[in-house]
Amino acid sequence: MRLLQLSDPHLLADPAGLCHGRASLLWLRHGLERALAKVGPPDLLLITGDLCDDLSWAGYVSLRNLLAPLPFPVALLAGNHDDSFLLRAALGRRAALAPGDLTLAGGRLLLLDSHQPGCVGGWLGDRQRTWLARELARAPDLPLVVAVHHPPVPIGDSTMDAIRLADGEELLALLAPVPQLRAVVFGHVHQHWQAQLPGRPEELDPVMLLGCPSCLRGFGPVQPCPLGRPDDPGGRLITLSSEGALTHSLLRWRGP
Repeated sequence: MRLLQLSDPHLLADPAGLCHGRASLLWLRHGLERALAKVGPPDLLLITGDLCDDLSWAGYVSLRNLLAPLPFPVALLAGNHDDSFLLRAALGRRAALAPGDLTLAGGRLLLLDSHQPGCVGGWLGDRQRTWLARELARAPDLPLVVAVHHPPVPIGDSTMDAIRLADGEELLALLAPVPQLRAVVFGHVHQHWQAQLPGRPEELDPVMLLGCPSCLRGFGPVQPCPLGRPDDPGGRLITLSSEGALTHSLLRWRGP
């Protein structure tokens, strides 16, 4: 299973509009082209939130038009800069949306929705955690990746840590004992970040926590960029072998 992860494009109603001083639609289109040129077609494109900065219908239509020609499936997460209702109305027929459970190419991907209307921080809530526990209990013998917008742990940045996933500890308690789990991936932080999931039983394989750079503008960084390019836009390729081995590659490219 090959997942291409992009994150935090921050599109606007105006296709030429600037967010963080950059034309966000142009930067997303360019980033997608550069990522595909580097890694080839994935089994799925995953964009982990903050899709539309101004919460506009036109912003989601621009995203739909960009994704429509792609010959592979797409999964989208709502971030704090999103409107879940507009996202579903505009893209519900084109993309898999959270919460969701996908099986593809011998692997499994669980999508979580951490969006809270009117809040910058994230929250799953009792109902979604109950759904997640039920999905995990089904436990098909497939290697598993879980995707969420907000990081479930502090990353070491006081600003970002104040707006992380509020019920991240409850999420990790659900995930830690799952033997099929290989990685938890997230956006929101606009930078490369990685660690191992805490509380994992010693007899189980470690699980990676992976933060994704933004395809628009970087923040931080808290950790050194392995490619020495923390200010460049980027993404990540995540691969699960049929035996469940996880590999992940940070991607960077120059802006348009």
